[in-house]
Amino acid sequence: MSHQKCMANSSLRPLCSRPVSGRRITEQNRRSFLHAGSLSLGMSAAGLGGLNLPSILRAEDKQGIGSSHKSLIQIFLAGGPPHLDLWDMKPNAPSEIRGEFSPISTSASGIQISEVFPKLSQWMHRGALIRSIVGSKDQHDAFQCLSGWKPEDLRSIGGRPSMGSVVSKVQGPVDPSVPAFVGLAEKSTHREWSDCGGPGFLGAAHSAFRPDGPALENMTLHGLPLERLRDRRKLLVSLDTLRRDIDTSGVMAGMDAFSQRALDVLTSSKLVEALDLSREDPEIVAKYGDGKPYQYQFDGTATRNDHLLVARRLIEAGVRVVSLSFGRWDAHTNNTAMVRDHAGKLDQCLSALIEDLEQRGMLDDVSIVVWGEFGRTPKINKDGGRDHWPQVNSAFLAGGGIRGGQVIGATNRLGECVVERPVDVQEVVATLYHNMGISTAHTALQDPTGRPQFLVDRDPIRELIS
Repeated sequence: MSHQKCMANSSLRPLCSRPVSGRRITEQNRRSFLHAGSLSLGMSAAGLGGLNLPSILRAEDKQGIGSSHKSLIQIFLAGGPPHLDLWDMKPNAPSEIRGEFSPISTSASGIQISEVFPKLSQWMHRGALIRSIVGSKDQHDAFQCLSGWKPEDLRSIGGRPSMGSVVSKVQGPVDPSVPAFVGLAEKSTHREWSDCGGPGFLGAAHSAFRPDGPALENMTLHGLPLERLRDRRKLLVSLDTLRRDIDTSGVMAGMDAFSQRALDVLTSSKLVEALDLSREDPEIVAKYGDGKPYQYQFDGTATRNDHLLVARRLIEAGVRVVSLSFGRWDAHTNNTAMVRDHAGKLDQCLSALIEDLEQRGMLDDVSIVVWGEFGRTPKINKDGGRDHWPQVNSAFLAGGGIRGGQVIGATNRLGECVVERPVDVQEVVATLYHNMGISTAHTALQDPTGRPQFLVDRDPIRELIS
């Protein structure tokens, strides 16, 4: 890289120990708390959480609970969306290249996108298209979009952390009762398509909270009195005793973060209320839609329009990063029908999200990124599908203070290769970090070997940042 990176101390102080005193919790209450506190966090059996006391105190001191915060909504189009049918139309190309879709004008002068996005086209002045992404790997995996790195990078020491986990580590929570990082992607048969981003070498304490069905079911006290949970001092003292009992289990390193998250989430209604769409204005719910009927799902994720609304509610509640997976775009056959279904639903909920954030005065603080793991072949195959094409990828960005109403980069007349302003995958990730207030030039994380690891090796996209 051309610039000199300066080191920053990114390590967090260890959680202060508390004196061991008071009664042991009973065997029944011990089991009740462990069941209630596990929260199905989408991690290992240890169920370690993503919050710790030092980061909580630092967040409270710097920002104040409930204050405005920079945040990120990652929308992963699992399977690889076809760039020529969505973002990079080639109306003058042969029919086997251009397909059945036509370009339409947008609210940004001179910019056209696919006819499948009539609502989104009215918000192009607040968004930006990148048509020239390079460096994508031909692999059905969300890892690269969620971290900027390939899955094999630093695998021997735990792997690279996702953006959500990095933000959890570097910035901590806005509110101690709300996780910094939430993953909404439902489980899919092809597991990598429902990945919300792992903590890598940062460890389980910075994993995403995954509020799936079992998690919500377990967020009950199961006979443990709420008054007991609200008595922080007594419960934490009891947990100190409990930790001595389970020291041989090997989860001590993350136990403080686990107990803190379990206690804070259970004693607050913020997270549960944010996930409950019955509390939302019915007109807003209808504007987003629900994405049903779910079609072309196969081994992928559903078109959960409502997840975009849940993401907005989570951000309002204090979450910093929300990651979700929308649909299954791997159309080696019948590509046209899949695009009409998936893109039409995405058009509804994505435009609703942008409008919703704009009306609430949140859009400049909330970054939105929409992309998949790679593009699709320019030529439609004999089965009416498009195959993998990592040579070119595209992305749509909005909010976060970026300069909207522009297109970055270009491909040749057939959409085969980049001919103008190649943008590396890591430049997109660096831009999102920049929008979050994290400098990729001055922030490094210490890996388990004691070595500093920078977040990415590229700079933010200069055309987008203010």
